[in-house]
Amino acid sequence: MRRAYKYRLFTNRNQERELGIMLESHRRLYNACLEQRKVGYETDKQSVKYTEQSAWFKTERTRNLYFARLNFSSAQATMRRLEKAYKNFFRRVKQGSEKPGFPRFKARDRFDSIEFPAYGDGIRLHETKLRVQNVGMIRTRVHRPHEGVVKTATLKLEASKWYVILSCDLGEVSIPPSQNPPVGIDVGLEHFFTTNEGEHIANPRFLKEQLPELRRCQRSVSRQKKGSKKRRKAVAKVSKLHTRVRNVRREYHYQIVNRLIDRYGLFAVERLNIRGMLRNHRLAKAISDVGWYNFRMILAHKAESAGAVVIEVNPAGTSQFCAECGVEVRKELSDRWHSCDCGYSVHRDINAARNILLRALAWTGLAGPNADVSLHVLGSRRL
Repeated sequence: MRRAYKYRLFTNRNQERELGIMLESHRRLYNACLEQRKVGYETDKQSVKYTEQSAWFKTERTRNLYFARLNFSSAQATMRRLEKAYKNFFRRVKQGSEKPGFPRFKARDRFDSIEFPAYGDGIRLHETKLRVQNVGMIRTRVHRPHEGVVKTATLKLEASKWYVILSCDLGEVSIPPSQNPPVGIDVGLEHFFTTNEGEHIANPRFLKEQLPELRRCQRSVSRQKKGSKKRRKAVAKVSKLHTRVRNVRREYHYQIVNRLIDRYGLFAVERLNIRGMLRNHRLAKAISDVGWYNFRMILAHKAESAGAVVIEVNPAGTSQFCAECGVEVRKELSDRWHSCDCGYSVHRDINAARNILLRALAWTGLAGPNADVSLHVLGSRRL
């Protein structure tokens, strides 16, 4: 089992400058390798491999002083990063994707991390100090001790703040299956989600709360001259606001997930096509603000550590069929109440959560057969 630990770094001016130079050198290395690949294919129809670029870098760093200061294994990780981008591009082309996404040159604000693939080679944590090659000892806030064997370390810049992320191998961990009861979860915009038991969790709308301040900062950016220092400072304020929203939303998701993990052992959720839903420009901002995908990933991660299971079911018709008798009761999106001729009357989200749970239980064999089951399993089991 792998687990990541993220710690905040408190740098002084010299360390901030050296880290900035290191990040910029890695960015230029990435762009130089990408240019080699593009030119090599456009002129000679030859693909440039990672091994060839690694050999080129070994010679280039004898002439380029900035490349010479980079940790060699860390520079190799940057070149492997480009190799991975190419492999993902060809995989998407093979799958017939409409927008396969050819690797792009990285602008200054689109390259924010440095990976050290071999922990101890160029980077190491000593209690509350992080030693980084050519930077020195950086004061680190170790808010909790890491466990297992540290395999890799990554330096990351987020809204002008530096962090280190340690990826640790915990080995084979035996986790007994959870004995808690199952629950069906229906996510939405009126409420963050609703359970089959009738519990509604509020949707805080963190981005909407910050929109007035965000609009002021974005207008300030538009008034500044492109490429100027004032524009970079204004962009940094916008980035800081978005980071704050993301952190608060993520913290809220963790709090909700921890409460769920303590109470339930099987989670039935919908397999939503969020990318397709974002094409609705009237609801795109609200859907992005609620963060369904991140919530689902956090739930899957926490469930695996607790011996629970997350099951994704086909969402089609979960709101339209009666969970009591199975009869279809057509409703518009504005219709928030489910009323069936069988006498079952309840909020439509509760009815949908019950249907989601029934589909998951049908697959596990704990409920009767259901021909409409189409699901994936996250967490400790996968289809």
